[in-house]
Formats: sequence, structure tokens, C-alpha cells
Amino acid sequence: MSGVRIANVGKAFPKEDGTVTQALEGVNLEIGDTEFICLVGPSGCGKTTLLRIIAGLETATTGSVTVDDRAVTGPDPKRGMVFQEYSLFPWRRVIDNVAFGLEMKGVPREERWRTADHYLDMVGLSQFRDAYPFELSGGMRQRVAIARALANDPDVLLMDEPFGALDAQTRNRMQKELLFLWEQTKKTIVFVTHSVDEAVYLSDRIIVLSPRPGSVQEIIVIPWSRPRDRTSAEFAEVRRKVLRMIDESENAQ
Repeated sequence: MSGVRIANVGKAFPKEDGTVTQALEGVNLEIGDTEFICLVGPSGCGKTTLLRIIAGLETATTGSVTVDDRAVTGPDPKRGMVFQEYSLFPWRRVIDNVAFGLEMKGVPREERWRTADHYLDMVGLSQFRDAYPFELSGGMRQRVAIARALANDPDVLLMDEPFGALDAQTRNRMQKELLFLWEQTKKTIVFVTHSVDEAVYLSDRIIVLSPRPGSVQEIIVIPWSRPRDRTSAEFAEVRRKVLRMIDESENAQ
């Protein structure tokens, strides 16, 4: 089980003048096991901060986060993180980048390479196992980062704008590949994006956060099966609804 429960989470950042910036306030959310959730909202609303709190990379000022009924008190391999910047080690081969987390756990080399090869095959990069990151395209580097996160067999996969730096065509292809991986692994995924189109295409539910301090403004259930038709009237209507909601909340500030 890998359900996530966020209870009354707030986050304040102290400033040099002694005041604080309230990034999040009163965030309440339950994410089901194997669910694919997208977080959207105005810039600066705390999407990444909330993701980092779930990851254990930030500590909530108030409230709590639990995963499988266990309190999040710090980073844990059971919560894998994929960043926008790829975060690969340029001096390591692809196979060694993917196996890095297992190496840190003390897994023997042959065993960690077998695991890494499995996930490289899953993301379609087996033939690049001995390449270095500089030899790969942006989309390929991000697939390596996803394989590295999956190699640790996390219960929850946390993704912070992972396709934001890619061109539109590569981004669409990566979205399809991510859905394929999700169908294969059935991980719980929490995915931060600025693209409403991406959120409607990927998620089971879209969580719309309010402007800072961020809180849950609206939860929109996406009722359709996958794959989804971006050109359909239903898709366009949900996209318009979410965009309108974000625009209205920004204008109300």
C-alpha cells in the first residue's frame, strides 16, 4: 500500500528581516494507492514545496504527511523523486547512474546492474547502458532519471515538472511513455506541472492549488479511460475549466 495523507500542512519560510513567507497553509489531501495525481496552480503557489515535503526534503511548519500510515520525517527510498534538471552524474555511465541508489544501499554490483538493466529496458534505453549523459538527448536523459527512480522500487514516485524543459513533441512522447510505465508498475504518482493540458492528459485527479499561501482550491476528477484524445470537446472543456479557475484565483489576489 502506498496511499499518501496530507493533513493540515503549512509551510513558512523565514526572511532576513524577521518576517516569514507563508508558502502553504492548511493543505488537506488524500491520495489513493496507485493513483496518478497532478498538482497545478499559479506560479509560486507552493506546488514544488508540497512535493518536497512529501519527499521529506522539506519539513512542514504545521501538519503532517503520512505514506502507508507512516509519518514522513525525512527522505526515504520508498519515495522516489524525479526533478526537471535530470540530476544525472555526468562522469557515470547510464547503467551506473540508474544503479546509484542501489549502490548506496550496498547492493552487490552484478545484482544492481541486473536491476538497472531491467528498468533501462523498460524505458527503451538498453542499447545506451554504457553511454554517458552528454551523449543523450534531453528526453533520453529524463528517461534515465525515471529509470533511476524506479530502480529503487519506490512506493510513491514524485515528479517535479519532469518534462518542462523538453520540446513539445518530445514532451508528448514522454507523457505517453510515462503512462505506459505507470500501467506496468502501478506506482502512486504525484506530478507537478504548469501545463494544464499535461495534467488533463495524465492524471486521475487534478489538484488545483490556490495562490500563495497555497491550499487545495479544487479537486477535479478526470473520468475518462486512457489513452485520451487531446482534440476532443470533453478534453478541451476540462482544460478551459482548470485554466479559468487558475486565472480567476490569480486575478483575485
